[in-house]
Amino acid sequence: MSDLEIMNVFDRKMVREHRNRAARAWQDFDFLHKEVADRLCERLDDVVRDFPLALDIGCHGGEIAELMSGRSKIGQLIQCDLSDGMIGRAKDKGATSVVADEEFLPFAAGKFDLIMSNLSLHWVNDLPGTLLQINRCLKPDGLFIGTMFGIESLRELRQSLSDAEMEVDGGLSPRISPFADVRDAGMLLQRAGFTLPVVDADAITVSYENPLKLMKDLKGMGENNKVLERRKNLTKRSLIFKAAQRYMDEFRDADGRIPATFQVMFLTAWKADPSQPQPLKPGAAATSLADALGVPEHVLTGETK
Repeated sequence: MSDLEIMNVFDRKMVREHRNRAARAWQDFDFLHKEVADRLCERLDDVVRDFPLALDIGCHGGEIAELMSGRSKIGQLIQCDLSDGMIGRAKDKGATSVVADEEFLPFAAGKFDLIMSNLSLHWVNDLPGTLLQINRCLKPDGLFIGTMFGIESLRELRQSLSDAEMEVDGGLSPRISPFADVRDAGMLLQRAGFTLPVVDADAITVSYENPLKLMKDLKGMGENNKVLERRKNLTKRSLIFKAAQRYMDEFRDADGRIPATFQVMFLTAWKADPSQPQPLKPGAAATSLADALGVPEHVLTGETK
């Protein structure tokens, strides 16, 4: 089996189709992407630097472009998405818009001062390769800041579907896409050659009247299942209603509503540059740990057995 086959987890053709379908009524389902884009831009505001040329990868409806339009931090913004339907919605947000696949970025090396991505990279098959491409497209000391769903996302729905499928079909199949965790994301940034990587996560809980409304929203966001190994036949109505009932029984609150947890990971890292702070060589410290702690220094003598 080739490396390409090993990395193929998601049906990228279906990713595009689902996103094109979602674009038709995106204004009814973009609330989560807008919320996370706002948090991403707030973190970018904390960076004391201007970025003459920036790229937004997987721009969806142009949420970042709309939020950054009133800020002077970014000079020119280019936004791309593999969905021409989403680009149709994003192109009027004041940024240059192009159709491009996150897995095959068509941009020159060392072109951008800043690259952003909001809730798109969790659908990439080869995330290490995509991060390498992002690093390649950045100028030295350029910044990457992105968001993606983490492993705790939709844990309530995942549990309810698994329990229902075991009861109805006597087995399990992939019904919710797999997500990375914080540690994995940090390691991947380092492997891609980034410096000063920081990965942290926010939990966003959305309250729903019932699980069927959650499932409708996931479809409207283009976030429904696209795993290659998913079952291709239509899901049984009995399974859907059994899962919904288990969701209500297990997670319903005092008001009769159910929570849906979205774990959003924030990835921040820089392209290497000699101007960045460098770690000291071993033994190069000018102050001892004892002096820093204000305690006497003890030197151990004798043989080590």
